Amino acid sequence: MSTIKYTKDQIATAIAILFHSIGLIGILFLKNSFFVAATPVNLLLMLFLLLWTQKEKNKFFILFTITVITMGFVVEIIGVNTHWLFGQYTYGEVLGFKWQHVPLIIGINWFIIIYCCGISTQTLLQKTINKVAEENLQPPVALKALSVIIDGATLATLFDWFIEPVAIKLHFWQWTNNHIPGYNYICWLISSIGLLSIFHFCNFNKQNKFAIHLLMIQFMFFLILRASL
Repeated sequence: MSTIKYTKDQIATAIAILFHSIGLIGILFLKNSFFVAATPVNLLLMLFLLLWTQKEKNKFFILFTITVITMGFVVEIIGVNTHWLFGQYTYGEVLGFKWQHVPLIIGINWFIIIYCCGISTQTLLQKTINKVAEENLQPPVALKALSVIIDGATLATLFDWFIEPVAIKLHFWQWTNNHIPGYNYICWLISSIGLLSIFHFCNFNKQNKFAIHLLMIQFMFFLILRASL
């Protein structure tokens, strides 16, 4: 009798679906604040799964991970304390311990978004990039860089726009007068371009099916919450 062997990607995807499903049920039907308060735990679990499924964790991947988490946290400190970036907003208590009025977990959230958007964009565009390379008999270096960075940053900004109403209702953060300024998204786009530039130029393995699955799971998670809350 043969045993079924599951890949890391399959196991990680199943775990992500399970935990996001439990969160949905708890938030929508049980109305229990425990499930919202467990958000930091969920983010840490998703980070662990992304690191677990990442192939060949070389020094460039480690550098990228630390840089994105750190820079994501720093831009939030600037944003919250000066209002120069993103607009006038404050973080609630849901996301856990804060330093300089910013939850420590927020840097990890930046990494998850940037990494998943970068992997997803590169994977989706790879066939087109390869076709251009075959036609021109040389790798389209500039095209690949612009496609991954710009398209990935656009996807990350779209994700932020998508989750904003849900995050406000779940008290992740609040905007002054409940007004989200347009330059919030401009700053998100610029910040994402910078971080995805690091993603593109850091030389590490960028094939991770789970990262694509996680982005889709989170999009579906916030879509349901956005439509239901």
